[in-house]
Amino acid sequence: MTEGDDRTWTISEISSEFGVTPRTLRYYEELGLLSPDRSRDNGQRLYSRRDRARLKLVLRGRRFGFSLKDLKELLDLYDTDPTRKEQIRRTLEIGAKRIEEIDEMIRELQVHRQELLDYRDRLVRFLEGKATAEELDLPLDDTE
Repeated sequence: MTEGDDRTWTISEISSEFGVTPRTLRYYEELGLLSPDRSRDNGQRLYSRRDRARLKLVLRGRRFGFSLKDLKELLDLYDTDPTRKEQIRRTLEIGAKRIEEIDEMIRELQVHRQELLDYRDRLVRFLEGKATAEELDLPLDDTE
């Protein structure tokens, strides 16, 4: 063990460094994603290098849209497979699924975008006197 390997950080230091709330860290602890030690003096949470590394992975996974359940599975695999190959295989599977989800969201957004552009064009045509209220599919008077 090299000097500094046993360094610990408090909940406020870790939350500040990673830009998360202490509440988030406590929630991650409750889910088993982090497991800080407790100070003998005052029971304060003390985060190790391992906790920092796990938090970094969790936050990266969240940024990619991975669920906390998936992240827990990946972190648990890290603990049980020193070669990390199974963890990497599973990460690739989860990542491929997430890419499919993102591709579907993009397709849906493209459809919504085109619908909005088409509607915008009808509104402009109405303002220019080139379309009727019926073409807008909007109730424009008090009778509808």
